[in-house]
Amino acid sequence: MKKIFSKEAAIGLVTLVSLFILYFGINYLKGINLFKPSNHYYVKIPNVSELQASSPIYVDGFKVGIVNKIDFGFNNPASSIVILISLDEKMRIQTGSYFELKSGLTSGAYLNLILNKYVNSYYQPGDTIEGFSDIGLMDKVSTNLLPHIENILPRLDSILAGLQTVINHPALSKSFEHIESTTANLQKSSDQLNILLSKDIPVISNNLKEISSNFATISSGLKELDLNTTLAKVEQVIENIDRISLQLNDKDNSMGLLLNDRSLYDNLDATAKNAADLLKDIKEHPKNYVRFSVF
Repeated sequence: MKKIFSKEAAIGLVTLVSLFILYFGINYLKGINLFKPSNHYYVKIPNVSELQASSPIYVDGFKVGIVNKIDFGFNNPASSIVILISLDEKMRIQTGSYFELKSGLTSGAYLNLILNKYVNSYYQPGDTIEGFSDIGLMDKVSTNLLPHIENILPRLDSILAGLQTVINHPALSKSFEHIESTTANLQKSSDQLNILLSKDIPVISNNLKEISSNFATISSGLKELDLNTTLAKVEQVIENIDRISLQLNDKDNSMGLLLNDRSLYDNLDATAKNAADLLKDIKEHPKNYVRFSVF
């Protein structure tokens, strides 16, 4: 049987196929789809920190393309770096739009397209679009956070030294002992309170129920009393007291005269005085009033 390809031709064909598969495989791993139509644009940017070929391009969080190539411009180092990008063929960019270089915590650097949605004119494929570098997360840390940390470190040392002094102070251990003692007392009080709630409170509750029952009995007894008759008797007693008070203030009776007649009082006072003088004279001169005879 006659061979269609020689051995050398077969090796060459296998090599070409392998290179073709390798080329498309590498581009596929980079996210480049060579069979998908796309438009190419150029982006001028002053800094491409962490940005690499095949880095993604997003619009409002949606991936619309990738970075193809980054050129430094060795002939004119003062100029901005130029990036060749590939965007989806359906993606149209309004004039005045620009790119921002962003840096994610885990995803690395990427380009974020900020669209100018207020115009109706568009860039054409192959046009150059302005780009800006946004400071990365680590740059923010080194620029903003590290100086503050450097200022805090000396204070932190003094704070740690102060904490060490406080921890080693004897008063702290005594405080812990007092806290432990207080906790034990609280536990004892809690046990006593539980005993009170379980034993004494039911007794007190029963006593309160008995007192409440007695009050109810007294209340029912008070309801049964003839209050009208009692009040009438009280009014009669008050009237009698008023009548007696009027009689005492009136001079037409003996008690009234005795209480209100000044002359009667003076006579009684004089009589009492004379009786006192007579008794005194009898004590001093008994012979003038009593005579003894002896047979």
